[in-house]
Amino acid sequence: MDWQAIVLSLRLAVVTLFVLLPLAVAVAWWLAVTSFKGKAWIEGVLALPLVLPPTVIGYYLLVAMGSHTWLGQLYERLVGHTLAFSFTGLVVASVIFNIPFAVQPIQRAFEAIPRQIREAAQCCGLTFWQALRKIELPLAWPGILSAAVMTFAHTLGEFGVVLMVGGNIPGETRTVAISIYDKVQAFDLQAAGQMALLLLLVSLVTIAVSYGFVARLMQRRRPAGA
Repeated sequence: MDWQAIVLSLRLAVVTLFVLLPLAVAVAWWLAVTSFKGKAWIEGVLALPLVLPPTVIGYYLLVAMGSHTWLGQLYERLVGHTLAFSFTGLVVASVIFNIPFAVQPIQRAFEAIPRQIREAAQCCGLTFWQALRKIELPLAWPGILSAAVMTFAHTLGEFGVVLMVGGNIPGETRTVAISIYDKVQAFDLQAAGQMALLLLLVSLVTIAVSYGFVARLMQRRRPAGA
């Protein structure tokens, strides 16, 4: 059992969630409440990771993080090493690859809030931030929770983008998915099976608990006798 890779994957999932979720809430709210020409194109760009092969996304990210680009050069001057093949590079790649898994559930949750509720909040004198904190975020909470769970579980199992951007550096970029692949290549099927089972159980428990929590939350919101 490669515990180093398991801990690294959990760390990557937590950091990705911490960075992406607030950004996803902001973008999802904006897309849900606004209508403008070209909105479909923006939604299409955000959904690209759902349809593009992970290796394609990984390739473009690897090129963008290279030492010949302004981003790669700036990061290397500030930190002293390249952005690619580092944990920070993995975080950047993971955030970008998980955008649709985070944004879409939250956007649908905000879109389900009737416009009359927002108008009533304005009539009551609530500021934008008060209405968002006291009304909209609580109503959109099931979507936010679903986005968090999907992002966390998807990050744990990601392989293609992680391998392209981070390589296979022990303790730095070797995640559990890459470690499983290495074990299979080395014909260590017992270790690969143990890690695959652990990853399966963690993902299943995470999703099941979140589904149960959302179901209880929605049941509490139903009017009595409904």
